Amino acid sequence: MLSRLWNTRPFSIDLGLFLFRITLAALMIPHGWSKFVHYAEQSQKFSDPLGVGSQVSLLLVIFAELFCSFLLLLGLFTRLALVPLVISMGIAVFVIHAGDPMSDKEHALLFFVPYVAMFFTGPGSYSVDRLLKR
Repeated sequence: MLSRLWNTRPFSIDLGLFLFRITLAALMIPHGWSKFVHYAEQSQKFSDPLGVGSQVSLLLVIFAELFCSFLLLLGLFTRLALVPLVISMGIAVFVIHAGDPMSDKEHALLFFVPYVAMFFTGPGSYSVDRLLKR
């Protein structure tokens, strides 16, 4: 048993990916839900880094943070769902908070890097994607 703990080969990559995926999604969904619930108050003052208007920018972020995170939670269309999440967090880190200290961009960066990693690894076996592949 102790040898398994010190072994450099993972004993369950799929379980790790499952925990990684559901944790990322579960931590992001409340952010999207909050923006959805307070859309009317935030829509006029939300950042517009793409030049599409603050209301459209907020809708795009809500789509990524709420809808795409729900897909990520299920492991459904995982890589496709990660694209808006990576873009959203990338814009937050490299555009919105570009000149800010690390403490201000840290939160978005802590989502951006795992989203990119999950894009490369995929959802693992414990996902709806895996069921659809069968």
